[in-house]
Amino acid sequence: MEIVGIGTQIVDCTKVRKLIDQHGETFLAQVYTESEMRFCNGRTHVTEHYTAIWAAKEAVLRSLGTTWHRGICWTDIEVKCEKGQAPSVTVGGAVEEMMATKSAGRFLLSMAHSRNFATATSIAMR
Repeated sequence: MEIVGIGTQIVDCTKVRKLIDQHGETFLAQVYTESEMRFCNGRTHVTEHYTAIWAAKEAVLRSLGTTWHRGICWTDIEVKCEKGQAPSVTVGGAVEEMMATKSAGRFLLSMAHSRNFATATSIAMR
């Protein structure tokens, strides 16, 4: 399989915690899907998981050669974390269109976090 692009991102957990505290459900609904919110809220380190998923979404965009901009909904990218499996990505909307333009068929994704930072790397594959 051919690599289309690689993207990585690191995000400060404090930044995400402040956004959640300031904007609550409005912020969460704009950035995360229902499935992602259930996953994060079911974890001990809620903020760190929200931050890792945010980093993953940004890494996915970077692997397609772009960053977030108007026209892209954060929820166009959904990160799925199944126990015992590598995280996976599904896309829709404008991100799905970008994938088609770049001839990308899937993503390989890795995420990690500490108490202070979360990071993710995405490889877009043909």
